[in-house]
Amino acid sequence: MTDSHPASSLIIGGAASSPRAPLPTLPPLALYIHIPWCVRKCPYCDFNSHTASPVLPEEEYVDALLADLDQDLHAVYGREISSIFFGGGTPSLFSAQALGRLLKGVEQRIPFAHDIEITLEANPGTFEQEKFVAYRKLGINRLSIGIQSFQQQKLEALGRIHNGDEAVRAAGMARQAGFDNFNLDLMHGLPDQSLDDALSDLRQAIELKPTHISWYQLTLEPNTVFWNQPPVLPEDDTLWDIQEAGQALLAAHGYAQYEVSAYAQPGRPARHNLNYWSFGDFIGIGAGAHGKLSHPDGRIVRTWKTRLPKDYLNPAKSFQAGEKALTNDEMPFEFLMNALRLTAGVESRLYPERTGLPLESLAEHRREAEQSGLMQVEPSRLAATERGQLFLNDLLQKFLS
Repeated sequence: MTDSHPASSLIIGGAASSPRAPLPTLPPLALYIHIPWCVRKCPYCDFNSHTASPVLPEEEYVDALLADLDQDLHAVYGREISSIFFGGGTPSLFSAQALGRLLKGVEQRIPFAHDIEITLEANPGTFEQEKFVAYRKLGINRLSIGIQSFQQQKLEALGRIHNGDEAVRAAGMARQAGFDNFNLDLMHGLPDQSLDDALSDLRQAIELKPTHISWYQLTLEPNTVFWNQPPVLPEDDTLWDIQEAGQALLAAHGYAQYEVSAYAQPGRPARHNLNYWSFGDFIGIGAGAHGKLSHPDGRIVRTWKTRLPKDYLNPAKSFQAGEKALTNDEMPFEFLMNALRLTAGVESRLYPERTGLPLESLAEHRREAEQSGLMQVEPSRLAATERGQLFLNDLLQKFLS
């Protein structure tokens, strides 16, 4: 995953269960906006992204996004938006004028929090100083820059369109454009990558002084070029050495790990990320976007939008491709697959507040996880142990219905 794409949930079968208790308060509300076009599709990427034509349908797409949002307004219930994340694809392919019209239209429909965090994903190959100054003036106050590596051989293997020098310049241009809060996206476990290669990338990123680093292992995902034509990846022992040494290096430079693959300077975790992991709500608009929306009566619904841009822009077709109301049996897994990604977990009280179910409904599986050494024995928190973080899938399996 990148800095912050909403996780598409694992849908578990099962009959609908009895209604939950009404939620005492609704969780914070965020907005995810998907821009599905890229200059070129990367061979490892399984996100809903499509190669851009020479002229993007900016005006039509902004119109569609606002119309899509209108159909989700019923689930706002008077809340304000605490964060917005433009993901993709490559959202920075859109002009400041188009993004400005979109943000204005969103704010006319839903009030913004006074301290709203607005993040835009960008790739070094799309950086233009004038454009990014204009983005900052719109109120976009955080960037997530997709670097992946600074080394030319690794960038070519990943199909990236930029080089290492452009990556370094992009961070400098972000700061010059007025962004004092930005993330750098880096991968490790790359084809033929050594421990020294991986640490070199991390040191270069740290020198650029981002407030946040997303550092995650390359995985081979279905429906990608790498899945069908797998590259040679490092051995498990090398991957383990990279993970341990990289985490130590980040910690030594003041980047605290707060999530499986996210590291931040003090006070700089991505608020949009934290909302996902703490089972907050988010509206998802755009081709292929996912959402998660709670209702006062206790219903919690996951939604997903039409994936293909041509279908999304077709007025004869629906924006929403589907939705699923979560059942009581699914709720423990759905909540914990998010919360347990956080290294500190979440306060136990959040479970009944965000699900409408009593904390006792977790008790049996929780005891089993604690006895296995995968969950902390801490009544006031739901948190994985260090071992549980390493074997998160094994831990989550215990909460499957």
